[in-house]
Amino acid sequence: MPNQKKDFADLREECLRQETIFQGRLLRLNRDVVRLPNGAEATREVVIHPGAVAIVAMEGEELLLVKQYRYPIAQETLEIPAGKLESGETPEACAQRELREETGYQGRLTYLGRFYTTPGFSNELIHLFSARDLVWAPLTADEDEFLGVERIPWVEAIRKARNGEFQDAKTALGILIQAGKTSD
Repeated sequence: MPNQKKDFADLREECLRQETIFQGRLLRLNRDVVRLPNGAEATREVVIHPGAVAIVAMEGEELLLVKQYRYPIAQETLEIPAGKLESGETPEACAQRELREETGYQGRLTYLGRFYTTPGFSNELIHLFSARDLVWAPLTADEDEFLGVERIPWVEAIRKARNGEFQDAKTALGILIQAGKTSD
């Protein structure tokens, strides 16, 4: 049988050689040669990302969302506020900064957890927060960011997330995690 599975006690892959093939402002792309559990070698292309935060921000019974154009998919999306960690910045400080830059509000943050976005080819880790008790405290948005803030009722956000209506994974996951916490 050509595709027969075998059980290996140790599934780790050992990096033998690493080459940076692109270094940008946001990410780095490496081409790694690894030793597989069976001793063979393989190539892995890995996107190295500094990490990010995403915030489920509630103003009363409404969820704050950010509408923006996403060039890689050539369309507008509706997302929870989010952004990249700066060097040396804690996830909580980043969440507060991004919330203020993208929505104009700051709030009391609660950590909801963390998740890898696409572990098949990237190490991007998003720290997820909820924000409540919002107060107006705007920061200037990044000069290359053009976005609008929209509010939708929380029950509608949950329905949309459950029905797969958000095309942004961190938004759907954030809403569903928060909904699970509030129903406990």
